[in-house]
Amino acid sequence: MLSRSRTALVGVSFTAVATLLAGCGSSDGTGSDGGPEKLTYVAYGGSGQEAMIKAHQKPFTAANPDVTFINSSPADVAQVKAQVLGGAVKWDVVSVAPAAAEQHCGKLFEKLSVPKLDPKDLVADGVGECYVGNFTNANIFGYNADAYSDAAKAPRTLKDFFDTEKFPGKRGVLSNPQNGLLEFALLADGVAPDKLYPLDIDRALKKWSTIRKDTYFAPNVGAIQQAAASGQVDLFLAPDSRMIALLDEKKNVKMVWDMSVASVNGLAVPRGSKHKATAEKFLESVAQPAASAKISELLGTVPVNRKAKPQLSANAKLVEAGGPVNTGEVVYQDVQWYAKNWDTVTTKVTNWLVG
Repeated sequence: MLSRSRTALVGVSFTAVATLLAGCGSSDGTGSDGGPEKLTYVAYGGSGQEAMIKAHQKPFTAANPDVTFINSSPADVAQVKAQVLGGAVKWDVVSVAPAAAEQHCGKLFEKLSVPKLDPKDLVADGVGECYVGNFTNANIFGYNADAYSDAAKAPRTLKDFFDTEKFPGKRGVLSNPQNGLLEFALLADGVAPDKLYPLDIDRALKKWSTIRKDTYFAPNVGAIQQAAASGQVDLFLAPDSRMIALLDEKKNVKMVWDMSVASVNGLAVPRGSKHKATAEKFLESVAQPAASAKISELLGTVPVNRKAKPQLSANAKLVEAGGPVNTGEVVYQDVQWYAKNWDTVTTKVTNWLVG
């Protein structure tokens, strides 16, 4: 279990919205036609969503045969906004960054009633007023060991990621701030982990500017995994679940255990969902020990429930940020800071990326 806890931010790319919205929803526990109730579940697709189906949805349907799921992707807060504003909410459960849920709590997302969840049983910020965490994600520094075959001359610290003279080669990082884009740059620039917030966005982007021409800014997790697998990048900052996928593909990937950036992936209910009560019941189930352990086994992520006891694969143990393999430090993103500053963050990062 990750023990160095702050708060977390992860999950889906979103557009900040400040407009106050009206309207709410509830559920009578049945479908509109009186048949089985169907929850529309929206995440990112791919292996991640398949794992959520196996770990969360199938067990819930087994225990509640009158509830089934319709899966869709990608998750997008801009789409939630459009549905809520239009009074035609079609989504019931959405994978979302906790900061997005906090920023738009009671506006775009329903305030939740989840009495079966005790925050003390969960990691820091494992549950919020408008979201429930389903796993903890760690972003880790990895490299292609074929490109740096001499272990004595391989990267050892986060600063090495930004040193193109000593470690030539293409870099890869997710362009989404929710995966530690700003934190990694500041940590490499000498900012102490306990002094990160409030983030100096300009300083972080200035640090990235020093290696911009040597860096691939991947738009999503699938792209960063593909870039690493194909040899397009030799050094990369990527989520633990994607590192495991690379290892499972027999790629010669090594981890640099210096500084990692962790966050909680959240699930929220769009305001106006016709199945709010059932969605809340489902969200309670995903943070229970068994479901929390199962998703960690499938994705290699850290359980959101402290009581979970996942049986990790050998490759998962190699990237277990909360396990004995990690001799470095884990920094958690600050949900509340991002919730208050997301507009500024996204504007500056977007302008820098296209500039």
